[in-house]
Amino acid sequence: MAREMFEYTKTVLKKVSFNTELFTKELEKAVNRLLPFEIKELYIWLQEFTYNKPELYPCLAVISNKK
Repeated sequence: MAREMFEYTKTVLKKVSFNTELFTKELEKAVNRLLPFEIKELYIWLQEFTYNKPELYPCLAVISNKK
C-alpha cells in the first residue's frame, strides 16, 4: 500500500507541475504522508524531474527540510 502512495504522489506532482503554488502544496502533503525512506526517494526523483524546470527549484527546499 505504501508503494502505491509513492507512485500516486509522483503522478499528482507531474500533473500539477504547471503551477508552482499547487506543486508546493501537493509536495507538502506528500511529505506528511510518506514514509521516511520514500521521502528520500521522492527527493531523488524531484531532482531529476525539476532538472529542466527552474521554476520548481524552490520547491526542493520543502522536501530537503524533511529528509
